[in-house]
Amino acid sequence: MLAIAFSVVLIAYTSQSADIAALNSERNLLRGGAKLQLDLLAKEQEGTAVWDQAFFYTRPNSLNRAWIDTNIGRWMLANHGHDQTVIVGVDGEPVYDFNRGNEHDPALAKPMLEEIKPLIARVRARFINSFRRLPSGLFVVERPRTGFTRSINETGFTLKDGRPAFVSVTAISPELKQFLAERQPPAVLVSIKQLDPVRLAALAERSGTQDLRVSHDRPAEEIAASLALSDPRGRTIGYLTWQSENPGAQILAGVSPMLFFLATTIAGLTGLVLFYTRQNTRRLAESEARAQHAALHDSLTGLANRDFFAARFRDELSDWHSGKGLVGVIYIDLDHFKDINDTLGHAAGDEVIREAARRLRVLAPDNATLARISGDEFALLLPGAADRSRIEAVLKRMQDRFSVPMYVAGNHLHISLSVGAAIAPHDSLSMGELLRKADIALYSAKSAGRGRWAFFDASMEEHVRTRENLAHGLREAIRNNRLDLVYQPQTTIDGAKVLSVEALLRWTDPEMGPVSPAVFVPIAEETGLIYDLGLYVLRRACRDAAAWPHLGVAVNVSPTQFRHPRFIDDVRNTLAESGFEPTRLEIEVTETVFADDDSGILDTLTRVQELGVRVALDDFGIGYSSLSYLRRFPFDTLKIDRSFIADLEVAPHAHAILSTIIDLGEALGMKVVAEGIETSQQAAILQRTNCDRLQGYFLCRPVPPSEVPAAERRLAAGDPAPRPSISLSA
Repeated sequence: MLAIAFSVVLIAYTSQSADIAALNSERNLLRGGAKLQLDLLAKEQEGTAVWDQAFFYTRPNSLNRAWIDTNIGRWMLANHGHDQTVIVGVDGEPVYDFNRGNEHDPALAKPMLEEIKPLIARVRARFINSFRRLPSGLFVVERPRTGFTRSINETGFTLKDGRPAFVSVTAISPELKQFLAERQPPAVLVSIKQLDPVRLAALAERSGTQDLRVSHDRPAEEIAASLALSDPRGRTIGYLTWQSENPGAQILAGVSPMLFFLATTIAGLTGLVLFYTRQNTRRLAESEARAQHAALHDSLTGLANRDFFAARFRDELSDWHSGKGLVGVIYIDLDHFKDINDTLGHAAGDEVIREAARRLRVLAPDNATLARISGDEFALLLPGAADRSRIEAVLKRMQDRFSVPMYVAGNHLHISLSVGAAIAPHDSLSMGELLRKADIALYSAKSAGRGRWAFFDASMEEHVRTRENLAHGLREAIRNNRLDLVYQPQTTIDGAKVLSVEALLRWTDPEMGPVSPAVFVPIAEETGLIYDLGLYVLRRACRDAAAWPHLGVAVNVSPTQFRHPRFIDDVRNTLAESGFEPTRLEIEVTETVFADDDSGILDTLTRVQELGVRVALDDFGIGYSSLSYLRRFPFDTLKIDRSFIADLEVAPHAHAILSTIIDLGEALGMKVVAEGIETSQQAAILQRTNCDRLQGYFLCRPVPPSEVPAAERRLAAGDPAPRPSISLSA
């Protein structure tokens, strides 16, 4: 009897323990599943929240609700099924509310935002604290280096229409580094997904629970299978309840009829209990292993993520000694990946990422660690390399493999790689330093033309420092009006009369001396200064040209400046403030301005001409689609690229090609300008054509505004172009 009683107590205790263990496992899995759903919600926001255009169009001075509605609100609903999308401006007030397929008055979202105010406050505080002060006194936003997303976000639960819902708040931040004079709070993107039956079913399937329901009231004490949901203010807003498996109770019910025969079957019953307990433990261990794997690997490619890569990197460096060889850390970036997303869509972009991961995984050595860091960026850790040539061999195989096009979404895509590498111990034995230097090497590879690799060199660091100094100096030069303009005349076909002048920008820094436009213009593009620089040239040219009322003035406009939403308003304001006659102004654009949206560019061209300003197509003839642009867009002037003029004296068919271009411009009613004339023979050939204007060093070099009248007199007198009297960059 004692043996039977002991066995009964043991079985009851074991079954109860199994029930408790199973319940705890289910609760942990459900909690982890909910956390993963929240992380995925934050990840869905990342594509629109970490985006230069979103950062620009949500700022107070450039707020564009139509753009937000199309590219954020409706895109989030169509692609991720977000029930509600709210944009909170930098002042903390809602500026956009998209709820269940319709845009609403943002003020209606205030009650909901008040409930999740702690999340918004933490995101804004983290964004502000992410600014790093540079030696120059400017601030730069530092990207998060770890975690499932690149964004700064906070997640939790809230009530929507009386039902619990997932909520994620993400700071809207730029993709590229933004250099700011002071720290500024961000606009934030708020996304809500209601915990409806479909999402409950998905959560139940992910966590392995049965009959998962939402309860608004506290469950009765006898219902132990429940999980409380709290809002950001710590208030309970509901409960998740489910049907627990209770494996212990099932076991006890199965063996109860046999308890009467316990004397002869104790050994068998004990073995049965141990068997079931072991099975439950094994399932729990397998579930934990899957969760751990998901936490350390990228869901799209299956590669290691940033956290796993960092852990392996630290292990390699902490255990490194000279006998283990070199350790190479390699940053890999897919060239022009954003263009694929913009033209073929995010689904095609994801397929490109997966195919790139497959190719890199095959090429990586067995002892290497390959990780997807973020977006289209990968990292490769190569330990135990005998010398640098071993690492170069891996990089060469990568470039060779990616020379084969990918077939994605019915298109053959030629995807190239830009690769930067740093080597321990040559470059450093610090993980942070090695990663920074690999990133510098990657930037160098991109700057050299992409589709190549580069190893870190000390000169690269100096180049980066010089580039930062140039960017700072250029910003100061714009602010303090220390940039100069020179003007090159455009003459009649005989070269005797000046009809117009082209404004050319020059910069002489007090410390660095003359800086070529070929150097500082790309830096202005990269740092976001190009619009301010272009506006500076436009205003200065209109002010200078007021002294020559009989001459037109041509101003080059970059594609970034031309596509800027304030471009038309700034041109109009500049003309009004300077009192400049619009018909004297000519805007010169190259065909790269048409790279994205033809309809939008056509609208801008039309609005420019409605102001009375003329538009010229610069560098005509060097693009594969130049003729199609002439057919679709209303240009006033055609500027023949200087390469055709240079070929006149060496290429046998150059004269025929030049005549054809001039006849084409004349047939379309456009003025034709030949630039880059450097010899008398070139000028003589052009004077036998129907070309309207000539421009080049043979006629006159660019001169300061004070010397324009003198240049007119020299040309009228037939004097040759003098040597420049001042030192100017090309």
